[in-house]
Amino acid sequence: MTVRVDARGMRCPLPVLRLARALREHPEAAEFELVADDPAAARDVPAFAGEQGVFAEETGTLRWRIKRGTP
Repeated sequence: MTVRVDARGMRCPLPVLRLARALREHPEAAEFELVADDPAAARDVPAFAGEQGVFAEETGTLRWRIKRGTP
């Protein structure tokens, strides 16, 4: 199951906070898809993923696939 997190129209840190909430609310999910449109997310999302021990793969401009565990 892939959980989609749409953070378009939100300024940082809200995209990261939305992702954090999705990670908490869906402990069974192994994969998340995040889309944002705030340029600051390009820096904040990978940094947050590293701190949380999840893997963030950029799949497009301001789009990521987030996976728990190892890539």
